[in-house]
Amino acid sequence: MTPPEQSSKTITYRDAMREAIKEALQRDDRVFLMGEDVGYYGGTFAVSKGLVEEFGEERVRDTPLSESGFVGAGIGAALGGMRPIIEVMTVNFSMLAMDQILNTAATLLHMSGGQFNVPVVIRMATGAGRQLGAQHSLSLENWYAHIPGLKVVVPATVDDARGMLWTALEDPDPVVIFEHAGLYNREGELTVDGEAVDIDRAAVRRVGDDVSLISYGANLYTCLEAADQLEDSGVDAEVVELRSLRPLDTESFADSVRKTGRAVIVDDGWKTGGIGAEIGMQLVEEAFFFLDAPIARVCRSEVPMPYAAHLEQAALPQVDDVVEAAQRLVQPDV
Repeated sequence: MTPPEQSSKTITYRDAMREAIKEALQRDDRVFLMGEDVGYYGGTFAVSKGLVEEFGEERVRDTPLSESGFVGAGIGAALGGMRPIIEVMTVNFSMLAMDQILNTAATLLHMSGGQFNVPVVIRMATGAGRQLGAQHSLSLENWYAHIPGLKVVVPATVDDARGMLWTALEDPDPVVIFEHAGLYNREGELTVDGEAVDIDRAAVRRVGDDVSLISYGANLYTCLEAADQLEDSGVDAEVVELRSLRPLDTESFADSVRKTGRAVIVDDGWKTGGIGAEIGMQLVEEAFFFLDAPIARVCRSEVPMPYAAHLEQAALPQVDDVVEAAQRLVQPDV
């Protein structure tokens, strides 16, 4: 199945994801999209807008408000030879389907002795910053990254939003895609030609020599902005975007830290038990003797997310927080 070519253009993250779904539906008759309000409403974040009109209700299926029910149905469809894309409206609601995802989709290949793959793709929005309160602002990617049998990817660029879906659909095992809700309106230059992209490797988005800023998702842009500010004060920061949380590309971020000698990990989740802790421990295991300073973490505050805008921003990693953490490592006396 060879994807069509497409010239470079400026596009929003939302539209890149929509194009990815549309092209998947065109390329493979086994692919269908299912989830709450994905049909005529166009999706809560308007990602699937217009798709039901083009492909019909059999291929773009509205579901009842029952995450456990429709995720389970998607797993069954995958076992039956289909290639479902399941949209769980947000990670906050995915807890209602965790038994299906963690206890069924992730384990069936192992429990069947390798006989049954579960080629299902589960998409969900994640993250805070939109004044939706504590129950609708979670970042639980680390929960899913903890589970063997799942792949967990976090596209941050329009290229990855466009290309990672097709790669995930070609995978014979379950893939969970986390899309930060704060990225949907963000524009970028689409440079890929619609082809699948690697979902296992991190990317160095900015080269530097003094400190490594390691992050994923929307915080890629926090780190890039922080790196620009650090440059003004004479600090040359390297920015490493993880892109995948399971598997973690330890080699790439460890190589970066071996070069710079310092690491700031920026994680949208809580510090306690977070993915940042795993990255830090892997750095200790793989690059300890290259470290010239303690590893620093910048995470959301250890509180339920406030509703008030100023408190919400105070609870989330900000550019100034990353700059301060990096400067403490590079210029401890400043």
